[in-house]
Amino acid sequence: MSNTPMAANPLTRAVLEIDEYASGLGWDQPARLFALVDTARLRTEEPALATQLGLEVESEAAGLTPIEQDEIPADRPLDEFLGTIAWPDAVAGCALTVERLMLPPSAESQVPQGLSEKKLAAWVAEHPERQEVRMTVAVLRDGARESALRLREKDSPTEVLTGPDLVPGLAEALAATFED
Repeated sequence: MSNTPMAANPLTRAVLEIDEYASGLGWDQPARLFALVDTARLRTEEPALATQLGLEVESEAAGLTPIEQDEIPADRPLDEFLGTIAWPDAVAGCALTVERLMLPPSAESQVPQGLSEKKLAAWVAEHPERQEVRMTVAVLRDGARESALRLREKDSPTEVLTGPDLVPGLAEALAATFED
């Protein structure tokens, strides 16, 4: 049974469940992609899979079940990979968890101009104020979004920040996987 706290809606619960799962794997992990499926529909249409996932008991009326997808290729830029994804109709949404380095807003004025993406990444990696963050972002076909951010230095379930607009660029990229 998950230790994920009860959240206001199924999408937030799914994001927190994925964050908890990723947390259990530790840091320095590759990006992970998840399909989000309607739990009730999964029970009806795929009862054997629902049983395998421990979903045979109806614990909640409305919910989303994250199903981890195949490994994301490490040799390919994430945005390029996301551009190749198309989801079947049974998938209600998708989520991605990825680790990145980030800087506080106070460091924005220090960023050197004209650096290549590779040189900028190296500059951020050396910055004394850098923070390691795990981002879990989810979107639904209907446009709903949710995110969870966990800082490595505050690696605790009670320190996870959630909100629909925390990582807008990644949410846009995930939403594009549902466009025709």
